[in-house]
Amino acid sequence: MKRPLIFHVFRSSMGLSAALVLGCVGTLFFFLLLKGLPTWGTELFFGDTAPMDAIMGKAPVWEGIWPAFMGTLCLMTVTMGLVLLPGIGCGIFLAEYATPLWKKRVNTAIDLLAGAPSIVMGLFGFTLILFLRRAFFPEANTCLFLAAGCLSLLVTPVLVVNTREALEAVPSSIKLAATSLGLSKNQIIFCLAVPMAVRGIVSGSILAMGRCAEDTAVIMLTGAVANAGLPSSLWAKFEALPFTIYYTMAHYQSQEELNLAFGAALLLLFLATAMVALAKLLEVGHKLFWQGERPSVLQ
Repeated sequence: MKRPLIFHVFRSSMGLSAALVLGCVGTLFFFLLLKGLPTWGTELFFGDTAPMDAIMGKAPVWEGIWPAFMGTLCLMTVTMGLVLLPGIGCGIFLAEYATPLWKKRVNTAIDLLAGAPSIVMGLFGFTLILFLRRAFFPEANTCLFLAAGCLSLLVTPVLVVNTREALEAVPSSIKLAATSLGLSKNQIIFCLAVPMAVRGIVSGSILAMGRCAEDTAVIMLTGAVANAGLPSSLWAKFEALPFTIYYTMAHYQSQEELNLAFGAALLLLFLATAMVALAKLLEVGHKLFWQGERPSVLQ
């Protein structure tokens, strides 16, 4: 049977749409490679400072992105330390314990949180500091801990949803078999279901880390500055790659400063791409595991 013309037009338009998306992404990636790759080297990271002195913290770095890179890693670490336990716990609750009514309530709250713009989280953190300064702590100020706290709210839905879906993907037949063997519900969840779902949970954690690394609006209002150096404590100002890129692009005064921004943008792109690729690899491995296929690369 001959297919109507509208079918071929629709299929061609969908193919062109996919090609357009790939073309835009490829153009952006090629542009950043063209502009940023020539700047890569010790000078991009450390400027005129000796690399070992900068790494050991013996000398400050004024013309490189090393403080911003380390600030981003610190921000990711603190954020994940704050969000891992409640995020995974909420996902376990939704998948294994919650009644239909509580599932509806919590999922609605998670959807609202996921839809909140990052600038709203930044304004929330900034307003919170103003309130604390007036009411309780006159010395309170924006800092690494505040930025991490706001980012943890922003990435909570990612971790909750991935944990819930990973646990729901565990076959019910395995749980029924464990029940018939006399295992309690808690034993089934924590000794059987969670270990089986660990790949999906880790995948969600990596995606959350990627969101932490690339967000600008939150940290711009909660503690990131241009020349803070390496973060000295949780209560100190800090530098981060997204803010460094934004600030340098907006205020550069020479071609060298602009090249530094391109190099930082390329580094951030590589960092985010690597985390997303690793998360997808774990996700695919998790799905193939339950389909009975266990590629050696994923074992």
